Amino acid sequence: MIASFIQDLSQPEYIHVLINPLPVYGLAMGILGLVIALILRSRPAQIATLALILVCSAVAWPVAHYGNEAYDRVLSIADDTGDAWLKAHAHRADELVGFFYALAVVAAIAIFAPLKWPRSGLILAVVTLFFSVVVLGMGGYIAYAGGKIRHREFRNELPPPVPPDEGEH
Repeated sequence: MIASFIQDLSQPEYIHVLINPLPVYGLAMGILGLVIALILRSRPAQIATLALILVCSAVAWPVAHYGNEAYDRVLSIADDTGDAWLKAHAHRADELVGFFYALAVVAAIAIFAPLKWPRSGLILAVVTLFFSVVVLGMGGYIAYAGGKIRHREFRNELPPPVPPDEGEH
């Protein structure tokens, strides 16, 4: 069992599937926590949830990395419709992953800037909250296509067209 698990960890598609919920579900939990922290006006709770938002948005880097590494292997086992969804998923991720990195920077600023400028804490937390909601929507958009690659039961529409020069990964 351990050997099988270790073997799974050597496959980029397994790592991608293992960690890809973090930028979506983790970010959603961070947003919920930050709303509660803002309602309670608790700076320690804000810091904790801003840290969660920072980590969950920064983990988009390894998610994208392992997704890129797994692309060819998943492409080889996908059917034609799954192939089209894979291309759409990769295209969306390539176009939008930078927003996750920007959110990580904004969250870090919201954590540390109030140490020097205490009055900035509330506004930075609110800005981070709104940006987090936008980025969460982007994550859902990326994940929507990703879920249709191998799950035929979720395919209730045709895949969106991907520009031909950008469809190849």
